[in-house]
Amino acid sequence: MTPLWLLFFLVLLVAFLYWQLVVAEGAYLGRTVVALLYDLVAKRYNGMKQFTDEDDARFLGLPLSLSLQGIPRPLVLDVATGTSRLPLALFKQSTFHGYVIGLDNARRMLHTATEYVAAYRDRMTWVWQHAVPLPFPADTFDAVTCLEALEFMPSTREALAECIRVLRPGGVLLITNRIRSGARWMPGKTMRPLKFEALLESLGQTDITTQVWQYDYDLVWSLKSGEDHAGRVVDPIEVLRCPVCQSPLDRVEAAYVCPACARRYLIGADGVIEMCRVKRNA
Repeated sequence: MTPLWLLFFLVLLVAFLYWQLVVAEGAYLGRTVVALLYDLVAKRYNGMKQFTDEDDARFLGLPLSLSLQGIPRPLVLDVATGTSRLPLALFKQSTFHGYVIGLDNARRMLHTATEYVAAYRDRMTWVWQHAVPLPFPADTFDAVTCLEALEFMPSTREALAECIRVLRPGGVLLITNRIRSGARWMPGKTMRPLKFEALLESLGQTDITTQVWQYDYDLVWSLKSGEDHAGRVVDPIEVLRCPVCQSPLDRVEAAYVCPACARRYLIGADGVIEMCRVKRNA
């Protein structure tokens, strides 16, 4: 007969694992575990989310494309792009004529994204890399987005600071804040709307607006303070930097090479730039 204390321990263990792996989706276990969990469901992810193209167009694609009107070829960075749901919504807008770089820590999610957004491959680049640090120079992008992901990163403040660093002055930041029941089960990883807005303000953001979106998420829009540099045409590939030393990269066959620190970042067969897989030049 199993002792009661052992049964009690097993129940607690199962409850703890369910909280960590299912409810919190690995948020307290580090970015490697988070990436692994998302990679496990990469092929089924879009069906699990149960979103519609109409909703994405209404809340994401259309308002973001309108905010970028007047910029000839806007450059957008989608942090934690996943299967590139937001870029697809943006590409489907007739008013958007720009380019998107999608970055994520989960490699299989990025592979799924290359298939999901296959019709727009000539207007998008995927990068396998962490959100901190971002492999781009400061004041580069006309818009930076990060949806349903900040609570899974080691530090919300550091991730936001990086997003804002690479955003040009006057550029648009579109992010989400986890609220309601989803936030209650992730203490230390989420914050109330007013505190979240205060954090953005402390990082130099202005015109902060919180908008109802999903049951567990608000959309939060803001602008980066400073002199507006809208209208600059930037080559999306030339903005890539070595995530270790922030030096410009050279394209050498099927890889990007850092001449400063000799690191080599391969380009996968699906076109994804694999900055999480580093090799040293001989």
